[in-house]
Amino acid sequence: MRNKRVNKVLLVTICIVLVASMFGWGWPSEKLLNSSSTAVAASAFKAGTYTGEAEGKDGAIKVLVTMEQADRIKDIKIVSQTETEGLGDSALNKIKDQILTNQSLKIDAVSGATVSSDAMLKAVEDAVKKAGGDVNALKSVSVKKPGTGKTEKLQADVVVVGAGASGVSAAVAAADKGAKVIIIEKTSIIGGASNLSWAGKFYNSSAALESGVKVDAEKEIADWIVNNHWRVDAAAVRQYVTKSGDTYDWLRNKGYVTTFLNFGGEQLHVLPAYNTREQTLRKMLTASVEKNGGKVITETTGKKLITNAKGAVTGVIAEKTDGTTLEISAKSVVIATGGYAGNKEMVKEAFGFEGVNGGLAQNIGEGLKMSWEVGAKVPDNFGGQMLHQTLARGTSNLKKQYSSFEASYPLMLSYLPNLMNVGPSGARFRDETATLTAVAAANTSAFNGPYHLVIVSQSQLKALEAKGMNGIKAPKLPGLPPEFYADFTDQFKLDTPWKNVTAVFESMVKNGDGYKGNTIEELAKNAGMDVEVFKDAFNKYTQATKTGVDTEFGKSKEYLLSMGEGPYYAIIAEINNLGSVGGLLVNPKFQVLNDQRVPIKGLYAVGLESEGVLFNDTYVGNGVGIGYSFTSGRLGGESAAAGALGK
Repeated sequence: MRNKRVNKVLLVTICIVLVASMFGWGWPSEKLLNSSSTAVAASAFKAGTYTGEAEGKDGAIKVLVTMEQADRIKDIKIVSQTETEGLGDSALNKIKDQILTNQSLKIDAVSGATVSSDAMLKAVEDAVKKAGGDVNALKSVSVKKPGTGKTEKLQADVVVVGAGASGVSAAVAAADKGAKVIIIEKTSIIGGASNLSWAGKFYNSSAALESGVKVDAEKEIADWIVNNHWRVDAAAVRQYVTKSGDTYDWLRNKGYVTTFLNFGGEQLHVLPAYNTREQTLRKMLTASVEKNGGKVITETTGKKLITNAKGAVTGVIAEKTDGTTLEISAKSVVIATGGYAGNKEMVKEAFGFEGVNGGLAQNIGEGLKMSWEVGAKVPDNFGGQMLHQTLARGTSNLKKQYSSFEASYPLMLSYLPNLMNVGPSGARFRDETATLTAVAAANTSAFNGPYHLVIVSQSQLKALEAKGMNGIKAPKLPGLPPEFYADFTDQFKLDTPWKNVTAVFESMVKNGDGYKGNTIEELAKNAGMDVEVFKDAFNKYTQATKTGVDTEFGKSKEYLLSMGEGPYYAIIAEINNLGSVGGLLVNPKFQVLNDQRVPIKGLYAVGLESEGVLFNDTYVGNGVGIGYSFTSGRLGGESAAAGALGK
């Protein structure tokens, strides 16, 4: 009986559905169901102009969004932003234009400015939500790239992938040797990390010698090799030390003028004013590459190397931002893609490091992967990084609440040798005078863990409030990079009293960027340290400050500052990674080598990709990174041209 009743109900239901379909009754279609969110949004929507905000790479991005319909954006105005000039700020405008053109919030990030791009989308979405607009509808509109499915074929003698310092130098040098050159760059910006760098090292340049500063090249080379435990290419070290001085003159003759600086006996050359660098490099490309029939193509990413039947590299496949595929044939390909420090997972796997990428986000290792795919050897010392600066996690959040000087209190203390430093477990791990040298500070911390903690007491904060850094006997100003204190230079002095210091540290703790404890036990617990480990370290350090003898690490008596009374604070300090070091093995002609250490015909590498030949496991230079980039680019470009032209 029960089965018969079920069958009757099923039969009636089928009949109703059939009749409904025949006579067009208002049965809910899939289209109507999918449009229900739009109907709901429309009922809540109120036309007008709304403010949206999101956190970008370098601060808050605020926009004004005007809407007349729930699923249509009439206008977007960027009210304020502090993104990187020429890259992040350019990305914001590109994303804005794409949103308006496509009426979509499903927009791909601009290459090299993912954080800025995502923040722009989130800021607009924030405004749409405030208007009661239909976010789902705007996110459902897929944007097809106009060049998808199109292929363009180009030909050159030399193609350079990446237009940073090394790539531009390679392209210009190759063109000057008579090669037709095509250089591609994934972002819209020429210059890469050189646009952010401070100074380069060009050994015994004419400017250095004119200033009476000469380096004993043979001693420099010998010491370099020993200090890197002989795990370097001695010929590569010699080539850089003996030929980088010529690069100074080469750049100067090209209009890229650096200024010699005797930096405590080191031969550093300060790069041109930041706002002139890209323009100068573009002029160099115009005068050499374009003049010789070549091309400069931006917003184009290298995807794959082209090889022939014998395994020689004969070109590169690239993709433009509009989706167009470029097939560029060439006799020489130069990889200058800036390493992989922007690829957090790759850095962690290769180095075990969890610091902060202070370089360029677009450097995610494509050049290396392309080269490995055609047989390039992964160097035995692969994984090294350019660790160079200490950062306080709390700085960016504090800048939203306080002046730049006040927001930098935790950062400045992380650069002073007078305070106690411990690792995540609570154990002290170094003589804190390592903080006086950027590379030593960075590497001792990274060896210890993903971050370290700088311990400061209420007594020490009171001393800072009364007498500034003189109050805690700072031996000199913290060794911050100049750009870190550019907007508070007038206050960046040892005797400037620190106002609101306790309030700043309380905010740091509240923001989750540091810890506080009324006792050392409470501080350890709140910071996730092992209580007994930290107590032991704290007590030993306190004893050292009383006796003037640091039995564990040998810190000089002059830096052993009494801890004083609590409450106690712990500053979370992280390390700034300016770039990866190496990834490809090259010979002195900058030819990329395979597993048998034999050159892969047609493939060259310069800049960070090839820098592993200079260092054992991590960068230890000062100005070497940018000096080598320009020098390797110049020499590598000449070699690539010679290979392409059969000279």
